[in-house]
Amino acid sequence: MSDDTPTLGELRYPGHWADQAPDRPAILMTGSGKSMTFSELDAEANRIANLFTSLGLMPGDHMAFCLENRLEFLAVAWGAHYAGLYYTAISSRLLADEIAYIVNDCGARVFVTSPSKADVAGEVSATTPNVEARFTIGGPLADHSPFEDAVAVQSAEPATGRMEGLDMLYSSGTTGRPKGIKSPLPDMPLGTIAPGPAVLGEMLFGLTDGAVYLSPAPLYHSAPLKFTMACHRLGTSVVVMERFDPEEALAAIETHRVTTSQWVPTMFVRMLKLPEEVRHRHDLSTLGVAIHAAAPCPVEVKHRMIDWWGPVLHEYYAGTEGNGFTYVSSDDWLTHPGSVGQALVGEIVIVDDDGNELPVGEEGGIYFRGDAAFEYHNDPEKTAASRLGDDLSTLGDIGRVDDDGFLYLTDRKAYMIISGGVNIYPQEAENVLTMHPAVFDVAVIGVPNDEFGEEVKAVVQLADPSAAGPNLERELIAYCRSQLADVKCPRTVDFRDELPRHPTGKLYKRLLKDEYWSGYETRI
Repeated sequence: MSDDTPTLGELRYPGHWADQAPDRPAILMTGSGKSMTFSELDAEANRIANLFTSLGLMPGDHMAFCLENRLEFLAVAWGAHYAGLYYTAISSRLLADEIAYIVNDCGARVFVTSPSKADVAGEVSATTPNVEARFTIGGPLADHSPFEDAVAVQSAEPATGRMEGLDMLYSSGTTGRPKGIKSPLPDMPLGTIAPGPAVLGEMLFGLTDGAVYLSPAPLYHSAPLKFTMACHRLGTSVVVMERFDPEEALAAIETHRVTTSQWVPTMFVRMLKLPEEVRHRHDLSTLGVAIHAAAPCPVEVKHRMIDWWGPVLHEYYAGTEGNGFTYVSSDDWLTHPGSVGQALVGEIVIVDDDGNELPVGEEGGIYFRGDAAFEYHNDPEKTAASRLGDDLSTLGDIGRVDDDGFLYLTDRKAYMIISGGVNIYPQEAENVLTMHPAVFDVAVIGVPNDEFGEEVKAVVQLADPSAAGPNLERELIAYCRSQLADVKCPRTVDFRDELPRHPTGKLYKRLLKDEYWSGYETRI
């Protein structure tokens, strides 16, 4: 750990490292090979902040951007942050009406995108009338001004009296329209280290001066954005993959001597399914910390990853809402397999459907007790539904706590299947089927059944699509039943070319369920 490691209350942001280590890489792109030093990042962020100010934006105003992983992504975020704005990163995989909904809902006055969204840019422009300025990065786009030109004429000198900005990110919309998660804007000078990824990253994950962090996921998602910006506060170089590829991720660890990384379980599965000679081709000896979160990790998958990489896996459970945070090391996980850890932020409380607190070991809704201040933007009903009393809030998950205070996730409450009065959590069957050699991806959902209300169905993407058929369907059902009770296993299997999975690893089960429930009344 560096003697210059920041502590709570010290000012840290790219400008600090522009003074201390100006030529240190702040961002390195694995595909294009492009890079930006801390000095260059700070200067660019200052120019971008000055551009926003010149457009009339004041601290507390809002801007939004929809970009693929590219060199300029984090500079845009830091520019908005330097200007004291709320900023919303939007998934580059969304369609025009989805992008427009978020831009309108968050109240963005400035919108930045790239030619990668040329197919929807016109429709977005036509349906977001409150946007005052539109920019494109990396090439021309109708009705959008070149961002590079607008930024280049701005001064790189920092404005005076700068205050912290804040992200306002949207839920992934796996169970409905995404909602903006809004916290009060910090009333703190720019660079103030507040409790969050920066402090936890330094304490738990080795995000320190001179470390190298690999981000293989889309930067518009909460964890990649927050952690990469935390890295920049702490003097850590960030290696960004334009898109995840299992073998290229291993090569990036070796090439850039990565010390710290963050993953989702589907990435582990895809790396584990590489041929053994490929998995062992690259030198991973510098990797001391592999963080994972975003979705439950099957126990077998994590055992195999620890066998392969060693006890370097660190898991946490949290949400953009910031109401709680649990953490488990590899050593603690091996004695509590399947756990997502003990609470470091907030007190875990398990409640039944009537809001009564449940004893240790019993399964129910997961709440955190604390004073987290957040709201779902423009959705007071959802905000109210996330609260219980004055000090409890939930992310909507189901689980239990053991005698040692370790939390175990069961599933999302919204995904629970009720078949013949029996509650079934599909995550269990998904965890089993994921490890079948023929399966590339899987979603287990409840579909209509006239007698039982719902029945369990698996929707499977195969590694070899030509293998689909009745014989493999029977094999997968039998495989699941060999490890789980029959009632938890699919009665039928459908095969698809691709599942609607968010790049962060979350399944858009809502889209699958909507298909199967079309024409039926939804269960209340």
